[in-house]
Amino acid sequence: MTDVKKVVLAYSGGLDTSVILKWLQDTHDCEVVTFTADLGQGEEVEPARAKAQAMGVKEIYIDDLREEFVRDFVFPMFRANTVYEGEYLLGTSIARPLIAKRLIEIANETGADAISHGATGKGNDQVRFELGAYALKPGVKVIAPWREWDLLSREKLMDYAAKHDIPIERHGKKKSPYSMDANLLHISYEGGVLEDTWAEHEEDMWRWTKSPEAAPDTPTYIELTYSKGDIVAIDGKQMSPAEVLAYLNKVGGENGIGRLDIVENRFVGMKSRGCYETPGGTIMLKGHRAIESITLDREVAHLKDSLMPKYAELIYNGFWWSPERVMMQQMIDASQIHVNGVVRLKLYKGNVIVTGRKSDDSLFDAAIATFEDDAGAYDQADAAGFIKLNALRMRIAAGKGRQLL
Repeated sequence: MTDVKKVVLAYSGGLDTSVILKWLQDTHDCEVVTFTADLGQGEEVEPARAKAQAMGVKEIYIDDLREEFVRDFVFPMFRANTVYEGEYLLGTSIARPLIAKRLIEIANETGADAISHGATGKGNDQVRFELGAYALKPGVKVIAPWREWDLLSREKLMDYAAKHDIPIERHGKKKSPYSMDANLLHISYEGGVLEDTWAEHEEDMWRWTKSPEAAPDTPTYIELTYSKGDIVAIDGKQMSPAEVLAYLNKVGGENGIGRLDIVENRFVGMKSRGCYETPGGTIMLKGHRAIESITLDREVAHLKDSLMPKYAELIYNGFWWSPERVMMQQMIDASQIHVNGVVRLKLYKGNVIVTGRKSDDSLFDAAIATFEDDAGAYDQADAAGFIKLNALRMRIAAGKGRQLL
């Protein structure tokens, strides 16, 4: 169908990508290189190697990207306190630019002239993968089978696999009714009963978190140490970025933290209901805002907050590799120079409660903020002129008869 000679496929070893592998070989008559990423999804990735070998693949990449994922993608995003549409912590969105980056790197290493992915034509991921790929390698060809073939149901995929002797594992247990995606930041659920926005999500759907009702009756306290906006230690123990997030996922999940059920607006135009478990990210967001509350200048903090929705939208829509996101990241990172210190949190039945924050770079001055005698640190009489000057334009307008009532 095309003049593609070699393609790098984002390959999980599951039904969809196994069928795609064979389909690429047959339909495009090209060599396929497989790339499997370990982003902390909690499943073995090494079995993908044997599956790819069984299908004649000679160049197989299986990469542990957990540290890079958290260090270079998750942490920078959380420096901005990023939340999409007020709730979503972008667990799926933030993994896609890293996968796109590695696909292009492998294409360059192997001399491939195309990449391929298993994202459907209805979702956001196709946009995220391809925007990233084009930004990093403008002339790359992209093959998106779900936009080309007619295998648009699980039954058709299974029939294709059987017809072409594609090895598909059958575990003998009921398949989950949900479409799921997992990495170190979160696990997502779509489809099944969730397609009815009035239906309550099922309790046995959740995999990482206890329900708040079943969480311990005794709270858990943790202390997060920050350096330039990033967590570098928990309870005084130094940890790498991936270790930090893995630990927070564990302790957060045990305390019923991080469940979310939302209807979001996809970039392609439709609304979609999804459920998410993001225990570590929920803790990180609360802790970061707490340490910023004592270390950031007021106007810097407010400017960051005003820009965050745009920053979140860029990540959600797939523009991580865009010049505007890079520009915003530089500004965000510059704001974090003095975001250092320790935050103490209480985790209890789904809640993350700030109980203390301290920093050598704190701008909080107890001598000024006190309700007791401040010994002249702040002259309260100065407030009268401050108020009158700020009211001046409103007083002038009211004097012209422009009363609001």
